[in-house]
Amino acid sequence: MSKVMARRSTRPFTAAVMLVVVVGAAACGSGAATKPGNPSSGAALAGRLTVFAAASLTESLDQEKQSLRRRHPKLSVTYSFAGSQLLAQQILQGAPADVFASADEKNMQKLVDARLVEKPLVFARNKLEIAVARGNPKHVTGLRDLGRSDLTVVLADPSVPAGNYSRQALDAAGVTAHPKSLELDVRAALAKVASGEADATVVYVSDIRGAGAKVDGVEIPDAQNVIARYVAAVVRRTGNAAVARAFLADLVSGDGHAAIVAHGLLPAE
Repeated sequence: MSKVMARRSTRPFTAAVMLVVVVGAAACGSGAATKPGNPSSGAALAGRLTVFAAASLTESLDQEKQSLRRRHPKLSVTYSFAGSQLLAQQILQGAPADVFASADEKNMQKLVDARLVEKPLVFARNKLEIAVARGNPKHVTGLRDLGRSDLTVVLADPSVPAGNYSRQALDAAGVTAHPKSLELDVRAALAKVASGEADATVVYVSDIRGAGAKVDGVEIPDAQNVIARYVAAVVRRTGNAAVARAFLADLVSGDGHAAIVAHGLLPAE
């Protein structure tokens, strides 16, 4: 078994294709809320949204932000992207977030236990993939190669969802990895490979797609892969759920949903 395996996630939440984002007047300044509706339907939205989101959601949510800005110029969306474990800790310490979108259930459960969020909902899934330098000069073919002594491997820290998932995959493959470093979010691990500081890492399919020509991906077979379940919840300190429901509708069936799928994530089951 892998020496770097982390504990598995805690009890599952009810699944739904849903991301809840809430206007936080108290957290983000004043902003008038509008009647609930789908942002794609033409109803005008206004106010400020503050979202703490897993780093692996960067490209898809940034794309949705641009789309919302064009359609709703009075709606201001601010994202804080980082490792889910860091974001959960910040909310526990009182950070003014309106919604938390986590790449796992384990870190969300910390906020559930502290009664800081409403009921979490699964809104997307993701798969793991090995990231290697462009052209794959070290000829990595699968997880078993991550145990090679001639390969410089970095991984996400065990507290990071991607790190936890990676260790589960390594364990399933019977691989013992000796990472050079443990990064605090999945994008930092990917950056080490893109910059040439490492030969390989394990990230999400969506991360490799977002990296473009900077890295190549090596597929992990389903028998060894781990499906990441993304969950989101409204932070109880938020101020307005009406616009959040409108934004939610967009992510379920509008431009937001299209952005998530276009960047390699999978819809919830």
